[in-house]
Amino acid sequence: MTRLEFARLVALTGSLALAACGEPKTEAKAPPPPEVGVLTLRPQEASVSTVLPGRVTAYQVSEVRPQVGGILLKRDFVEGAEVKEGDLLYEIDPVTYKAALDSSEAAVLKAQANLVLVQLTADRKAQLLKSNAASQADVDSAVATLKQGQADVKSAEANRDTAGITLDRTKITASISGRIGKSTITPGALVTASQATALTTIQQLDPIYVDLDQSTSEMARLRTDVQSGKLKQPGGGVQIELILENGKAYDAKGKFGFTDSSVNENTGSVSTRAIFANPKRVLLPGMYVRARVIAGVDPVAILIPQRAVSRNPLGQATAMFLDKDNKVEARVLETTQAIGNNWLVQTGAAAGDRVIVDGLQKVKVGATAKALDITVDPSTGLIVAPGKQADAGAAASVAKD
Repeated sequence: MTRLEFARLVALTGSLALAACGEPKTEAKAPPPPEVGVLTLRPQEASVSTVLPGRVTAYQVSEVRPQVGGILLKRDFVEGAEVKEGDLLYEIDPVTYKAALDSSEAAVLKAQANLVLVQLTADRKAQLLKSNAASQADVDSAVATLKQGQADVKSAEANRDTAGITLDRTKITASISGRIGKSTITPGALVTASQATALTTIQQLDPIYVDLDQSTSEMARLRTDVQSGKLKQPGGGVQIELILENGKAYDAKGKFGFTDSSVNENTGSVSTRAIFANPKRVLLPGMYVRARVIAGVDPVAILIPQRAVSRNPLGQATAMFLDKDNKVEARVLETTQAIGNNWLVQTGAAAGDRVIVDGLQKVKVGATAKALDITVDPSTGLIVAPGKQADAGAAASVAKD
């Protein structure tokens, strides 16, 4: 490279450096606000219910015991079968009781024969008194003897009836209809009247009871909501649905029987008894179940998807909302129960509020966000239509289930 070429290169480099130093600096552009999916809350009709633990109890229970003593001759039922009221269950040896009945019948005949004699004597004395052939004392004595004879007849007849009843009780019958359990005794054994051990047990299983326990606070809250008109009673009264141990719903709905008049001091709960039809014997005594009691319908309920609600360190339910200026704010909610995939909100949210359902990880309190209206599938809680106008009832139509 010649000196002239080198000089030109230096001059060119210097001019480029000066041009670069003279250019104005450009400021970095602020990033756009993050997009979040929001759901506009609107009043919905929701069935307000509570889930209570319960135990199945037989509608009627009959412990079969003998009313007379003797040797058991025969068992006349199949264990575990259905029996009807009046069916023969056991037979006790009736020999001594038949002899007692025969003796009492003979005593009746003897008393009746004696009554005939004293009746004739009394009539004869009455006739003789008219002709002064008998004294009044004789007549009074004959009348007294007659009445004694009549009393003897009634006493003998009563003894005969008692002997007949005792003989009948050697045949032990079912006092109720239902399913009979196992027998605790076999033929040939000696039984005694009113013994402590029952021979067997009959339980009526259709209909059947379910005993439920409800906290006094929950009961008082629901009663207040109903009395104030916030909850409307469903047609046909309060409905009760059963959830079995396997998680499946029982195919028949029940109705309230009664509510206990006292509170359990240990648990602070009140016992309630419900009645269910049980034709297929699905419900058995002692079975644990859960009952969903539909207390009423809230026509203006506010429901928030569960995916939009979290818990703060104090255990309170919280959710993020967008205000009118698209600023993010956090609110503490009072939730009473879950309805499908939503929370029923008592306080903390109102109609028209925009709750953030999607994109919560992108924003923090006080930040500005861009609202993207969404629709939430009420059955799954999934976003099904991002970027479209949210359906007012999409997140809460499950409440009618």
